[in-house]
Formats: sequence, C-alpha cells, structure tokens
Amino acid sequence: MIAEQLDRSPEQIEDLRNRVMARPWFHIMDLGDGIVTPGVDKCAKKMHHYGLPERLDGLTVIDIGAYDGFWSFECERRGAKRVVAADYYCWTKSGRKTKEGFDLAKEALNSSVESVLIPVEELSPASVGTFDIVLFLGVLYHAPNPIEYLRIVRSLCERQVVVETHVDALDYDKPAAVFYPGSALNNDTSCFWGPNPKAVEGMLSEVGFRDPKTVSVFRDRATFHAFV
Repeated sequence: MIAEQLDRSPEQIEDLRNRVMARPWFHIMDLGDGIVTPGVDKCAKKMHHYGLPERLDGLTVIDIGAYDGFWSFECERRGAKRVVAADYYCWTKSGRKTKEGFDLAKEALNSSVESVLIPVEELSPASVGTFDIVLFLGVLYHAPNPIEYLRIVRSLCERQVVVETHVDALDYDKPAAVFYPGSALNNDTSCFWGPNPKAVEGMLSEVGFRDPKTVSVFRDRATFHAFV
C-alpha cells in the first residue's frame, strides 16, 4: 500500500486517527499506521470478484462513482500512471455523502489521484479525456437510462471496462431487467434497475464493447469485463 511508504510522527498519527474516526465512511480502507476507516463496504475482501489486473503500470484509469476512493487508490497502488476519481452524487449529498472522506484519504495516502466533481451525464472525452481502463463499479443500477450511461462509459474507454452492479432476474434465460419504483430496492430512491447478467453483456455489446463476459456473480452482485 502507498501508506506503507509514509513516515508519520506519533502526533501526526494521532491527529489522523482522530480525523478519520470523527466522520462516517462507506469504504473500509487501510491508511497505514494501524488506521482503518470505519466503513461498511469491505472492498479488500471483495477484490477477487472484480478481476482487476495485478499490475496497471503505465496505464490510465478513471473510477466513475469513486465515493471514498478505495478503487482509485488501489489502481494507483498497482502502478497506474494516472488515475482520475469521478463522482458527483456521493460528493454532494447531505449526511455522510460528501467528498471529505476522499480528500482525507488522499491526504493520508500522499496520493496523486486526481478528482473531478462531475455527474455521469456530463462525462465526455472533452471534459475528462479518455482512459485505458474505465471502472464503473456500483453505478449501473442507479442509472435511470443504463444504456445511455454505458454509451458515455464507452466514449471514455480505450482498452477495457470493468462494470460491477446489483443484478436480478438471475433465473430468467433471456436478457432482462427488473425495475424498482420508488424505494423498492434497499429503501433507496436512487436505485432503478436490476439487470440480469445477459442483459448487462447485451448492453455492453450494444454500445460498442467487444467480448463482454461475466467475471463473477456473488449473491445479488455481478462483475463484467469488456474490451474495445
């Protein structure tokens, strides 16, 4: 981890620990010196489901829906030469959903990850550039128009996309998606669709990706890879 390279005084460690523990987190992240963010999402334990390359040396990455930044910082740790963390929804809402966690983790890790405060709908090659790897983790089922979101993702991608999402209709043998009105899923009004794996693979093909495949299905979550 990047944190292992840091040299903090006891006073700095205590100050950082107090700042970390004083706010809520979503991602569980190791910031070094025994400081772990008290989040709820066990990213490190789920890592094998995502199938990320062990090394990303020389590659560029955008992490769409970065939130506290675990995956952005992980890609930096794996050697990516440029990482951009993009979010808007989770960095502008009240309560625990702010950019403060990302900024504090970036400071603690002495990270060079860039950040852009921008809605998915406004992402484009003109606004953020293009990238070898696009991470689209935990976002698709929040999309009112998932195909349009994936068209945007495709416009940014030069090499590979990694999509992780909530899935549903797993027993249906054709591409399908379940619609969640109101707060039907997880009591969350920002959740719209639960596609099945065939639907996600089909949508990826529809927007111009090649060789889409389901990498992992774990309970009601699934990860997909596709290429340019």
